[in-house]
Amino acid sequence: MRRRNTTKAKDAIHHTSWRFSQRDRKLVVHQEALQLLSGIHQPVVVVAIVGLYRTGKSYLMNKLAGKNSGFPLGSTVQANTKGIWMWCVPYPGKPDQTLVLLDTEGLGDVEKGDTQNDSWIFALAVLLSSTLVYNSMGTIDQHAMDQLHYVTELTERIKSKSSPGANSEALEDSAEYVRFFPTFIWALRDFTLQLELDGRPCTEDEYLENALKLKKGNFREVHLFNLPRECIRLFFPTRKCFIFDRPTNRKNLHRLEDMEESELELEFVQQALQFCRHVYKTSKPKTIPGGHIVTGRLLANLVETYVDTIRSGGVPCMENAVLALAQIENSAAVVEATGRYVELMEQKLELPTETLQDLLGIHAKCEDEALQVFMARAFKDDKQQFQAELMKALDQKKEAYCHKNELESSKRCRALLVQLSEELEHRINNAFYSRPGGYQDYFNDLKAITVKYHQESGKGVMADVALQQFFKEKEDVGRAILQSDEALTEKEKEAADARTRAEEAERANEIQRQKQAELEEKLEDQRRSHEANIEYLKEKMEKDQEKMLEEQNKVLESKLREQHLLLEAGFQKHADELNKQIGQLKEQNARMKKRSWFSGLLDVATLFLPGIVNKVIKRF
Repeated sequence: MRRRNTTKAKDAIHHTSWRFSQRDRKLVVHQEALQLLSGIHQPVVVVAIVGLYRTGKSYLMNKLAGKNSGFPLGSTVQANTKGIWMWCVPYPGKPDQTLVLLDTEGLGDVEKGDTQNDSWIFALAVLLSSTLVYNSMGTIDQHAMDQLHYVTELTERIKSKSSPGANSEALEDSAEYVRFFPTFIWALRDFTLQLELDGRPCTEDEYLENALKLKKGNFREVHLFNLPRECIRLFFPTRKCFIFDRPTNRKNLHRLEDMEESELELEFVQQALQFCRHVYKTSKPKTIPGGHIVTGRLLANLVETYVDTIRSGGVPCMENAVLALAQIENSAAVVEATGRYVELMEQKLELPTETLQDLLGIHAKCEDEALQVFMARAFKDDKQQFQAELMKALDQKKEAYCHKNELESSKRCRALLVQLSEELEHRINNAFYSRPGGYQDYFNDLKAITVKYHQESGKGVMADVALQQFFKEKEDVGRAILQSDEALTEKEKEAADARTRAEEAERANEIQRQKQAELEEKLEDQRRSHEANIEYLKEKMEKDQEKMLEEQNKVLESKLREQHLLLEAGFQKHADELNKQIGQLKEQNARMKKRSWFSGLLDVATLFLPGIVNKVIKRF
């Protein structure tokens, strides 16, 4: 594996790869690449370039990276790029995103002798990118289309659904692929023709669309002519074309990487600049079906999932990949959110708190931020399994803090009582109270300790329990002093004993009332927590619904646009075949827009979230 770092840490560029091994032609991912991607927590815009070997793909990727060198260009007839090379750079003008450039092994290299590798390289480039650049030489003619036969094999290399037969008909199922396929740019190198159609000047895009026109007829030759064009039109509804003059004369091409822009043809330099500006302006973060934005960390998981599937002889399935990705991310979201909760509690919580409500108030704020962390990362948690797991984990953490709070309070109260009762213990040990009138002195000393104890702050939630325990420990001593006090009559002793027992009972009742109040506070906190979870879930569902509708509308618009073009060109049969997809898309849109659809999901969601019984849950 080769790696090049061509800048300083300030704007570090990382260069690594995943490739087919030379020994057994198995696709392997370099761990360095996975580690690099896993460290990127920003959304990634992934631009991949594919095309025949020795057609200058690496040069364009170097220009997108803002450098003259980085991806190996090569200067012979042998293909230089092996597998897929990756370069991660800051996105120009968008500091909150990372640009991931994928330079692929040249297709059609005669030295490989195995077209299967080319097909998998092409399929991976499609699966991983948000913008796909197809690089070719000369013009878009039938030969160029024949070389792009990989696009007709995509449904053999990529499945959108896991159900059997879901992808049996490529063109009929194209709507599912549009949801996650990249935008398409055709880069024509060394273009020497005049841009004209029917004797009039035309744009590059008009040239591409004209090249993608279908032929009429039912002959095999017509079918072979139309197939790659139909696939491009249906799989890649967002298309763009760029033409490039030759950058320099043939004898200098081998040192293109070392040449300054001033040494290159001015027209080529301007065309390359226009190309880069378009990619920067129009490329969007990579998304997966459902509109969830992919970060570097998610992209690493996708790469590993796809490559493992290919190595095992399977076909990458987007639906399965998303589900596997959701499991990984949602589990990690629970861990991250729980960690954030603990971090905040450790920062904000000073034990012991004066009241349970003080602790619950801090808990509520920390839980709220933890929920935000979870919701920002989790996706496709349709049964709220992971959200329920988070709620349970946070509730357990809260109970642990409550227990720790009680222990700290008990410890502090115990230390305070030991300090305040030092003189009392000294007098007991020296039989100071074993005399006539001693019980009254003992009672007064206990009362004085109680007054001072109540005056001290910072005792925490166990203040009354600790005091009750203190008095309980003194019961036998007090009764012994009372019974031995000769200054008191039996009746007075009975009255004193009754008063002591009444005071003990009152303290016990007060502690019981406090426990009941604390239980109600915890129940109220659970109710608040449950309703907060439902509110966040509702908000997330609404956002997810918006993303799904946006995705649906994108697919629907592409199908309507393609149908319009087919009708204009007189392909009534082809246009009619699109009606089924268009009708299904419209029905899906209508269902998603209905309030009952959303409310039903929310009602189901509440059943999976632990907490207070449903009758106390607010319904939205």
